[in-house]
Amino acid sequence: MKPVVDRATLDDLDALAPLFDGYRQFYEQSSDIQRAHDWLKARIGQNESVVLLARHDGAPAGFVQLYPMYSSVRTARIWVLNDLFIAPEFRRHGTARSLLDAATQFAKEDGAAFIMLETTRDNEAARALYRAAGWHEDSTQWYSKLL
Repeated sequence: MKPVVDRATLDDLDALAPLFDGYRQFYEQSSDIQRAHDWLKARIGQNESVVLLARHDGAPAGFVQLYPMYSSVRTARIWVLNDLFIAPEFRRHGTARSLLDAATQFAKEDGAAFIMLETTRDNEAARALYRAAGWHEDSTQWYSKLL
C-alpha cells in the first residue's frame, strides 16, 4: 500500500522528531531527540522549510525537508531537497519514491523553476532511486568551506 504523504505542521513534531533524529544519526551525529524537535519546530514554525511526512497506516515512515532558494538568472524560486529519510522498517515499500514525487509536485504547484538535491557519488542506492524517479545527474560540483 502506498503511504499517505502530507505537509507536516507543528502538530506533527512528536512523530517527526524521531525520524529526523534517525536521519542525523545516519550522518554520524549523536542522537538528540530534543535537538531534532527544536530544529524542526523552528524551521516549520518560521516557514523556513517545508517538511513532507509519509505515513503507512498512520505510522510515521519517512520525510523530506525542502528549503527555498532563489535563482537570479531565472528570477524564480527553486527548492532544495536537503533531507530524505525512511525509517528502516519502511524501506523498500515505495516510501522514498512517494516522498520524491510529493516533493516534485509541491515545487511544481509552488511555481518553482526547479527542484534539486545533492548526494555523494558513492551513494549508489540513492542515485538509482533518483534516476528511477526521473531526476537527472549532472557533472556540476558544489564546494563548501567549514566555518
